[in-house]
Amino acid sequence: MTPHQTNALQQLAVLFNGEGEILRAEQLAAQLNIAFYQAVAKETPENFFLCYRDGCLKLLDKELLKKGGLMVEIEPRPGEQRSFPAPKQGALAQALGKSKTVVDATTGWGQDSLFMFRMGFSMLCIERSPVMAVLLEDAFARLAHCEWVQNLQLDVPKLLVGNAIDLLAKLETPPDCIYLDPMFPPKRKKSALAKKSMQMLHELIGQDDDREQLFNAAWQATGKRVVVKSPDYAEPLGGKPQQSFSGKLLRYDVYLKNG
Repeated sequence: MTPHQTNALQQLAVLFNGEGEILRAEQLAAQLNIAFYQAVAKETPENFFLCYRDGCLKLLDKELLKKGGLMVEIEPRPGEQRSFPAPKQGALAQALGKSKTVVDATTGWGQDSLFMFRMGFSMLCIERSPVMAVLLEDAFARLAHCEWVQNLQLDVPKLLVGNAIDLLAKLETPPDCIYLDPMFPPKRKKSALAKKSMQMLHELIGQDDDREQLFNAAWQATGKRVVVKSPDYAEPLGGKPQQSFSGKLLRYDVYLKNG
């Protein structure tokens, strides 16, 4: 575990607010080796809390305990097709090409992984943040219980927890594509505060300072291609790509093994 991940867990506790089984919440606290509370007081040292609420696991901050909270959304984003498989359209689908198996090595909140899953790709997800990992595990469990997933007998994305640089080297079968969406530093400092969700994310997870090593590990492990998602202002992570597809304020750079 990195020093930042250790520091993140020191800021985190599990809160049980009476919804669901208390044992489940206690087990989560034990799994992460963090504090467990049934109430939060002003003197409570932690700033962030994991809490089962509204049928899912949510991440809350101390200032907004009674408001929504953040969870991994499993429903399609606005504008996305709700049918399965969703049409393989747009810049991301173009970048993935004829891939069938995809490893998302920087899963984060899982929205790109879930979108690729809905397009019909077989997904393996890697996440190194213990906090994000438990949120993802909860989301994939909810997804597995969705009626349409069960009716179609689909295999939901699988999750590996740990450093992708190490885990990619241990893959038994090279995937068609390894997908990278590392955190890039902002283009410029903004005078306004970032959205609360992004503040929480950066405070708990931090930046990806090993992007180059991650790209090299992905290149060694992939069977056919590496796709890197980056903001439009960023330099290509792996040098000049063979292909590049642009979306709104972002870009998908494609590096082909035999290209």
